[in-house]
Amino acid sequence: MDPIGKLMGLRYKSHPWHGVDIGDDAPGIVTCFIEMVPRDTVKYEVDKVSGYLKIDRPQKYSTTVPALYGFVPQTFSGEKVAELSREKTGNDKIIGDSDPVDICILTEKEITHGDILVRARPIGGFRMIDNNQADDKIIAVLNNDALYQGFEDVNDVPKSVVDRLKHYFLTYKDLPGNPADVEITHIYGREEALDLIERSIEDYRMKFENLDTLLSSV
Repeated sequence: MDPIGKLMGLRYKSHPWHGVDIGDDAPGIVTCFIEMVPRDTVKYEVDKVSGYLKIDRPQKYSTTVPALYGFVPQTFSGEKVAELSREKTGNDKIIGDSDPVDICILTEKEITHGDILVRARPIGGFRMIDNNQADDKIIAVLNNDALYQGFEDVNDVPKSVVDRLKHYFLTYKDLPGNPADVEITHIYGREEALDLIERSIEDYRMKFENLDTLLSSV
C-alpha cells in the first residue's frame, strides 16, 4: 500500500472493496473480507457506497451459511470473468454480475462475527449462473488452519461438505413460492479458481482504473 493510503487508513476506515489490498501473494493466498459466519440467520452484505456492513434480508428458511462467507477485495466480475463462464458453459449470453468475487472459507475455528479480514488459500469453486450472470463462488481454506491446511484442491474436501455448500448457494436466494433462477454448472479445482481470480483482478483494474487519481484529488 502506498504511503498516502497508509496515512488515510490511520484516520478513516478503509472501504473493504476498494481500500483493502488483496495481498502480495495473490491469487495463491488472498485477503478476504468476511460478511457472514455460520451462525448468522440474517444475510449481511457490504454497502457498495459507504463500505459499511448492512442487513440485506433475513433468511426466509432455517438454512445458514456453512462456512465463512464474503468477498475478495479489489476484484470485479466483469467481461474477463464472464468470458471464462461463456467458454466453459457454451452459454454466450452470460455477463459479469458487477460484484467483487464471492468466497467461502473453510476453517475448524468458530469465528463468531463478520466485518473482519482473513487470509485464505483458494482451492476450487462453483461456477454459479444467476439469471445469465456469472456469480462464481470461490472455495478456500483459512490460511494455516490446523484442520484444513493440508487441503490443496477441492477434491480433498469431503463430499458432504461440498454438497452442503452447493445446497446453500442453490437455495439461499429462494423466496417462498418463488425459487431463484440459479444453477451451478461446474465444480472446478484450484488452477481454475486462481485463473478466475486473476481475471477478476484485471476486470477490477479496467473498471476502476481512475480510482487512485480520483481518491488522491479528494
